[in-house]
Amino acid sequence: MSDFSILINTVYVLCALLFIFGLKLLSHPSTARKGNLLSGLAMLIAVVVTLLDRQIISYEFILGAIVLGSAVGVFAAKKVEMTSMPELVSLFNGVGGLASLASLAVAYAAIVNDASAGVFVLIVSFIALLIGAVTFSGSIVAWAKLSERIVGRPIVFKGQAIANVVLILAIAASGYLLVTQPAMATWHYVAIGLALLMGVMLVLPIGGADMPVVISLLNSYSGLAACAAGFALENNLLIVAGALVGASGIILTNIMCKAMNRSLVNVLTSGFQKVHTNEMKIEGEIKPLSPDDAFYVLEAAQSVLVIPGYGMAVAQAQHTMKELQALLENNGAEVAYAIHPVAGRMPGHMNVLLAEADVSYEQLFEMDEINPRIEGFDVAIVIGANDVVNPAAREMVGSPIYGMPVINADLAKNVFVLKRGMATGFAGVDNPLFFKPNCRMIFGDAKETLNSLVRQFAD
Repeated sequence: MSDFSILINTVYVLCALLFIFGLKLLSHPSTARKGNLLSGLAMLIAVVVTLLDRQIISYEFILGAIVLGSAVGVFAAKKVEMTSMPELVSLFNGVGGLASLASLAVAYAAIVNDASAGVFVLIVSFIALLIGAVTFSGSIVAWAKLSERIVGRPIVFKGQAIANVVLILAIAASGYLLVTQPAMATWHYVAIGLALLMGVMLVLPIGGADMPVVISLLNSYSGLAACAAGFALENNLLIVAGALVGASGIILTNIMCKAMNRSLVNVLTSGFQKVHTNEMKIEGEIKPLSPDDAFYVLEAAQSVLVIPGYGMAVAQAQHTMKELQALLENNGAEVAYAIHPVAGRMPGHMNVLLAEADVSYEQLFEMDEINPRIEGFDVAIVIGANDVVNPAAREMVGSPIYGMPVINADLAKNVFVLKRGMATGFAGVDNPLFFKPNCRMIFGDAKETLNSLVRQFAD
């Protein structure tokens, strides 16, 4: 082994350690930014060293790619609204899959012409192509659903299950031909086309309520695609980095599924199961409340629990809520935030949203931590959340969300629901919380409602 090869592998080991340490820092919100920066630095070093090692590209092109990529990253960080962050994450997952797909597509000719390349390398190359293509097209569909370019509900059609079985058999056949007849480029393109179609067919029948799981799963796919590409390209660091992303994505996906009391198989096959329309009607009296009247209750409250949801992201109300939090605390009240694992439209959506408003991490409590304490809170303020506080998950056998763990907001002494109207959440299920005796609906834009409360406290 040459001195240069030793240097390259030493740098690879260093980058792998930085990846692992970066992931460790990502495990807590207070160190997540440092972890993200550390992992990004490790990736930059790894990419530059790999390109120089393989003599793939010149210094000028490396520098140009760094500048271009940095410009895109800065633009995304500065210009993309928090409400659009789930769509951006979906696109990033897709780019990861596309990178693996493009790398293997370009390198495939060299792999085929390499006399030493065995069946294992060809099989792994096919797997990398398959996962990369599925990740890319699936992420694009997820992005379209989240950004409402297409409907968010499950898109199903008669004979869809049969079509998917045929598609899987066709992919398996193309993979066999690709491995046994590698010199025929036709099978290469057929396999890519079928895999892209498979990604579309996998995500189309998944409804919007399951998008946090889909985003997490596609993130795992992008890592697995990179890992497989690492085996095909004989790049150890790519194997390690891909395995880390794939494993962490699977762990997060499992957490998301547990939060909904569903299995991953159930989520992925939800569009192929018989669709049951929600015919359960909830009757009762809605009790609206004005912000002026809500102020008097909050002024007397000694403890307030805030339960954010996607509606808070839409209203961009996190900063105003932070202002109200400070006023409540100055008035002698304890303020805490309850975070459901699947609140919002991507994993950790609410945590990021509140971090943007500089809400202390110590005031954020996960569902399992806060539920035993909810009965002691004077007021629970639900801002744009729906399904994650729906007591039907506990009380209504036969409800589509029955059995899903939820934040028991209805057990607080008083519940204020800030909502524009009576529309259902992503799951399309009516919420009996709105009809509870201790619940008051404050209709209107959440930011305006909170601003009104802030003004009254300031006066």
